[in-house]
Amino acid sequence: MTRTDKKVGYKPKSKYSQDAAGAEAAARDTESALRMIEGRWKLVILYHLFVRPVMRFSELEKSISGVSQKMLIQQLRELERDGLVQRTIYPQVPPKVEYALTEFGQSLCPALDELLQWALQRGAKD
Repeated sequence: MTRTDKKVGYKPKSKYSQDAAGAEAAARDTESALRMIEGRWKLVILYHLFVRPVMRFSELEKSISGVSQKMLIQQLRELERDGLVQRTIYPQVPPKVEYALTEFGQSLCPALDELLQWALQRGAKD
């Protein structure tokens, strides 16, 4: 049976060994990484924060059509919990809350750009 990397001509650049234990560890870590960005709105939020490094909550809410305030808050809190987004609260009236990508969140940019390129290739075939 031919290995997947030989079929597609791609050799993963990772620390994992090519045995079953390495494959299991890679699958587990990939699942953990995907859990951080799963959710209907998380990738959209991340893309908006890549374009505009700092956004207020109201700006995010206006720029993402179809998201409810409750869902946006939930998704932002999860991104903050996972260390991808930083939330800054300014003590003033009315309250001012800004969101920005952390350094860890910014490091995701090349991977999401590749994902976008991959999706565009698929769209070009249809």
